[in-house]
Amino acid sequence: MQQVQLGKALKNNAWITDDEKNDPDILPELPGYHLLIRPISIKTETKGGILLPDAVKEDISYLTTVGRVLKIGNLAYKDQDKFPDGAWCNVNDYVCYGKHAGQKLFYKSIRLLLLFDDQVIMKVEDPTHLDPTFNLTKGSF
Repeated sequence: MQQVQLGKALKNNAWITDDEKNDPDILPELPGYHLLIRPISIKTETKGGILLPDAVKEDISYLTTVGRVLKIGNLAYKDQDKFPDGAWCNVNDYVCYGKHAGQKLFYKSIRLLLLFDDQVIMKVEDPTHLDPTFNLTKGSF
């Protein structure tokens, strides 16, 4: 497997932070084929204590397409023709989704995303294993 040089790019474990706010105690009811996702949070400062500018945090946040599944709708993954092997993910799994996928919302002051069950691209064990700054257009293969 080829290792990609990141140069001065931040690795995921340098900007993913523990969620500062707990998940809401009561989550909204999800009708149909929806998944409620909590995108991973972005650190506000580096290990050395340097505060990241808002523009950098926004850029990294825009590239972040991984989150934790909080709740699964009552019909999600029930279509046997579409999902013959069963559910692609479960509650508390980390999943990746498309950059423009889903409906963004704030619920009890927490940033959440509402996806359809088929908008999950893949499941990952640890979001720090992903690098959102990797650019396929720069001849990395």
